[in-house]
Amino acid sequence: MALPLGIVGVAALALTGCVGDAEPGASEEPGGTAAPAEGCEDYADYGTFEGAEVNIYGTILDEEANRLNESWADFSECTGIEVVYEGSAEFEAQINVRVQGGNPPDLAIFPQPGLLASVAGTGSVLPAPESVVANAQEFWTEDWQNYGTVDGTFYAAPLMASVKGFVWYSPSVWEENGWEVPTTLDELDELTATIAESEVTPWCVGFGSGEATGWPGTDWVEDYVLRTAGPDVYDQWITHEIPFDSPEIVEAMDRVGDLIKNPDYVNGGIGDVSTIATTDFGEAGLPVLDGECAMHHQASFYEGFWGEGVTVAEDGDVWGFILPGTEADAAAVTGGGEFVGAFSDAEEVVAVQTYLSSDLWANNRVSLGGVISANSGLDPANAGSDLLQSAVETLQDPNTTFRFDGSDLMPGAVGSGTFWTGMVDWVSGADTESVLAQIESSWP
Repeated sequence: MALPLGIVGVAALALTGCVGDAEPGASEEPGGTAAPAEGCEDYADYGTFEGAEVNIYGTILDEEANRLNESWADFSECTGIEVVYEGSAEFEAQINVRVQGGNPPDLAIFPQPGLLASVAGTGSVLPAPESVVANAQEFWTEDWQNYGTVDGTFYAAPLMASVKGFVWYSPSVWEENGWEVPTTLDELDELTATIAESEVTPWCVGFGSGEATGWPGTDWVEDYVLRTAGPDVYDQWITHEIPFDSPEIVEAMDRVGDLIKNPDYVNGGIGDVSTIATTDFGEAGLPVLDGECAMHHQASFYEGFWGEGVTVAEDGDVWGFILPGTEADAAAVTGGGEFVGAFSDAEEVVAVQTYLSSDLWANNRVSLGGVISANSGLDPANAGSDLLQSAVETLQDPNTTFRFDGSDLMPGAVGSGTFWTGMVDWVSGADTESVLAQIESSWP
């Protein structure tokens, strides 16, 4: 863990022990000299605080929220800081409401760099303290640091990460039917047509996500733009150097439509194409387990949605492969992540923010299962399954062509606005050209 002396830029945290039984006569107050309590050695440099509370607001819900709370349990016990997490499916809208109403959280876990940029533009997000900057420089690549930077100011260190574009499937169902993992997009198309001739529906898909409904559809399009048009076009698209409705984007989106707007190919175990718009993304892949659909497109974090007792392994209940490229062995992937921004510079807030940017937190959280991180200090062996270990190795592989989730980098009005709603319109029957033209006209 990198924790430089002078943990905060505004007020240095004392290098003290953890909450617990101290040596006789030793102080337990911040600034004291108590030796770390047993098991708290890793947290000694963060200081001790009596009755301190830090609230965090984010989009992480359900079991993943439980694991998030568990990831800082030892930190809380050792420092005395009570970390109170509030998750909301309406975060994207409500964070602005809370900021404008003068009631921001101490820390916010932003799921999109574009949203971070828009909120930081109000002047409400504080620049990252020195200790967070140091951790970011040690454990995160320049690209990942840039995602948390707005107009040259570094505000937010990355937290978790995901490799997008996994295609999840049941190994036993595939073995029974003799289906093999495709190595190109053309082979995927051929496999989809073959599966459609069986008693299993090829795909199950869900775009539902509360006020964020539509984002799973943007992931499909981004994956196909990167693979069919290449990284240069992808970069030009997300920065609006080319129009949103450029021919390359139309082609990629139509190719997605050939799969998930085809009534013969969806929506296994759920209904017809119309159900995609309303099916919650967290539940959309579950028919894979029952053999009602053959494939589900979703990020590495979806491992945490399969439920208790489900084995993720090549010979287990469920497994996944990365969506292939136009040629075999293509090494281009999209991914996402969260970023922790602060609205308070209180000592206890900076202590929590620094911990969340460390390799210690990354290893603690990943070892609990379900997620990964692009933190270079993460030991891939701590990932909860072979699939997640492979995802970590993909992120750490210098030969991987990695591009951050496009909608997350676009201006909020588009990335978490018209692009999301446009995908719902599109899967509900609107044609590609009109949807993309409408999104193009909304670009600020």
